[in-house]
Amino acid sequence: MAATEPGGTLASPPFRRLFFAPSGLRAGWRLLFFLAILALLIRIRGVVVREVLGGLQGASLYVFNQGTRFFFSLLAAGLMGRFERRTIADYGLPWRQSFRLRFWQGMLTGFAALSALLASMRLAGVFDLGSIAVSGAELWEYAAAYGLICLIIGFSEEFFYRGYAQFTAATGIGFWPAAILLSAYFGFSHLGRATESWIGALNAGLGGLVFCLFLRRTGNLWFPIGFHTSFNWAQVYFYGVPASGVSVPGHLFNSSFSGPAPLTGGTVGPEGSWLCTLMLAGLAAGFAAWHRQARYPVS
Repeated sequence: MAATEPGGTLASPPFRRLFFAPSGLRAGWRLLFFLAILALLIRIRGVVVREVLGGLQGASLYVFNQGTRFFFSLLAAGLMGRFERRTIADYGLPWRQSFRLRFWQGMLTGFAALSALLASMRLAGVFDLGSIAVSGAELWEYAAAYGLICLIIGFSEEFFYRGYAQFTAATGIGFWPAAILLSAYFGFSHLGRATESWIGALNAGLGGLVFCLFLRRTGNLWFPIGFHTSFNWAQVYFYGVPASGVSVPGHLFNSSFSGPAPLTGGTVGPEGSWLCTLMLAGLAAGFAAWHRQARYPVS
């Protein structure tokens, strides 16, 4: 006879309980399979870059890697979705809402957030906007080019960290424990850059939590993608300040910093400043008051 639980139901074999919950394959295994598919695709990309695209390097390689990571994340999520009977929309990216109201709200909020941060730095006497650096056709060409690059980065980072991974981890341990773990990893990943600091990495992790708040209260990734895109675009192009330690040519203003690194952010840029930490706290409080209802499908 099959063994039974105290309540009279059939007991599951131990190995089955290791892999399966009442709702199906456990979240940890699903996430592991997703990451395994993604790792395989990234390894294949590395071979292609080395053997076929050997001349690709620097900024071009970075943008290529970001774009392909987004595509690979979509592909891996799509494959897992076939198994789980879910769609990409379930993982936070409903295509029917592409570039609609939530996205543009995020764009405006991201630009306003960085502008407020730099304004506070100006009041503290550590930031100067400077003069216009580009004009004519170059002004629009650089604006469009950096807009596209920042949009690619926004899609890549938001779906990789807060798409399938966030949804799946949340089904296992809850939304906020998953958000904390993934945001900590998001912040830690910034430490691999030579120009990064621990304050910058901390703010990146806190920023990840703020993005999770956006996701939690709006129900999908379109607001965070818009915010991420415009915040980065405002840094690298409009204000011409370093973004996580990276400065690029063709920015609109010749901005400059002077003063102690805890206020200016040092080599990191505004993201490495304690004023950014305060800005993120104020942004989270304001957004939570603006959007009071949780719309994300997983508690």
